[in-house]
Amino acid sequence: MFYNTENLFDTENDSLTNDEEFTPDANRHWNQARLHSKAERLAKVILAAGKWNAPLVIGLCEVEDLNVLELLTRNEPLARFHYKIVHKDSPDSRGIDVALLYRPEYFRPFDYQAIPVTDAKDKSFKTRDVLRISGVLNDCDTLHIFVNHWPSRYGGIMETLRYRGLAAETLRNSIQDLFGRYPKAKIICMGDFNDTPSDDSLAKILEAKELDNPKLEGELVNLSFGWISNEIQTIKSKFSWEVFDQFIVSDYFLQGNNCFKFQKAEIFKAGFLLEPDSKFGGVKPKRTYVGFKYQEGFSDHLPVLLRVQLQNH
Repeated sequence: MFYNTENLFDTENDSLTNDEEFTPDANRHWNQARLHSKAERLAKVILAAGKWNAPLVIGLCEVEDLNVLELLTRNEPLARFHYKIVHKDSPDSRGIDVALLYRPEYFRPFDYQAIPVTDAKDKSFKTRDVLRISGVLNDCDTLHIFVNHWPSRYGGIMETLRYRGLAAETLRNSIQDLFGRYPKAKIICMGDFNDTPSDDSLAKILEAKELDNPKLEGELVNLSFGWISNEIQTIKSKFSWEVFDQFIVSDYFLQGNNCFKFQKAEIFKAGFLLEPDSKFGGVKPKRTYVGFKYQEGFSDHLPVLLRVQLQNH
């Protein structure tokens, strides 16, 4: 599972980041009660997405720190699954990070790396790291997971295009390095890419294809292309839905083996995550805030799921 939690902040003011709006005295009046409510609601989304069998691994973004991740994983009803956490503070100016939760009886990490996205032309540029986690799935195969939250379109699509290109280059280089060490690596890239599957950052720089070419090996396949025609996609901007939250895998992952078999990738669009869109029509994700008005929602993104069948071995 991957989920952009939309501003899962604690209530403390971190003097090193721009997190002041999520404090009790700011306009949002963000406090412990609201934080605990949000964590509880996110926990329920995670369980519902897994159809009451909690996901084996969960990539998250827009989480502030280890404290909120521990709050989420210790929250009933998630607590009984004993999720472990992989997280590292990143240099993002707002202090938001990516992280991975995993169920240790199914996935055992043996290596992880926070990979910085930097700009040689602008040393002051800061964004989220790409988090790579390598581990053993179900005691029988190695899986390499990259959790992403690429630079946003805030400030304009064209004005921020280059930054997502930098993130794509960073991810591409890391994958090539991984293939150098593990020639047939089973890779899952998950994240909020702030671009759609057909945008240049993903289609040209990362070279994530819509379909796997059986005659070529080592390709990346974007499993999210098919979602573009959906009535409901992963995030809504005014009238239009878009697919920003995606799963991109190596073709070796799709080949399957006696450890697991790929089934499908999908958007989790349960009715309780949506609300009527009175301004632009249809429905939209039910957020925690509309402007500064608190409404006890979930996120401006819908979660996405990658379903696999674990095989007996």
